[in-house]
Order: sequence, then structure tokens, then C-alpha cells
Amino acid sequence: MLAMTDAAAEAITALTGQDGQAEAGLRFAVQEVEEAGAQLGLSVAPSPEDGDQVLATEGGAKVFLEPKAAEFLDDKVLDIQQDDQGQMSFAVLQQPDAQPGS
Repeated sequence: MLAMTDAAAEAITALTGQDGQAEAGLRFAVQEVEEAGAQLGLSVAPSPEDGDQVLATEGGAKVFLEPKAAEFLDDKVLDIQQDDQGQMSFAVLQQPDAQPGS
């Protein structure tokens, strides 16, 4: 199952809380399947779509995973990374204790 760092959860809460929608979350959906994996789309969604897997933290951060996206993200962790200009972006990384393909 996709894991979330505390920093990612805080960023999701800040991002989805801007529009005042309590049920809003960050949604991952498969855009294109490739030989090396999948291209994932990321968007702020007002609520999960039918069939989405919903991950929620105690702090209120919500992530909605389209079923195919959930398969690709099963052994991953969602984090935040900062570039040289100080811009923050979400990063999907391998979970430290997960075996690729498991």
C-alpha cells in the first residue's frame, strides 16, 4: 500500500484545504501504461471516484488511488522534495523495506 511521509501529508492538507472542501484529496490515475511502468496523473479532486482506494491520515490528508494506479503504487512512498530554487514537488519513491515487484 502507498505510504505517505509526514511532510507529504502536510502538503496535501495545505493544498486540498485551500478551497474549503473537507472531502478533497490528491488523486492518482494512470494516464498511460509503458514497458517500464506507468505515467501517472496527479490532480486535486473534490472527492474520490467510484472504485478509488482512499488513504487518509489522522491529520486529514486524503489520497485517492484509481485502481490501476493503486497497483503501480503498492510498494511506494509519497514524499515532498525541494529543488535548488526552493520549489516543492511530490515525489514517489520506493519504500525502503519493499522488494521491487512484490
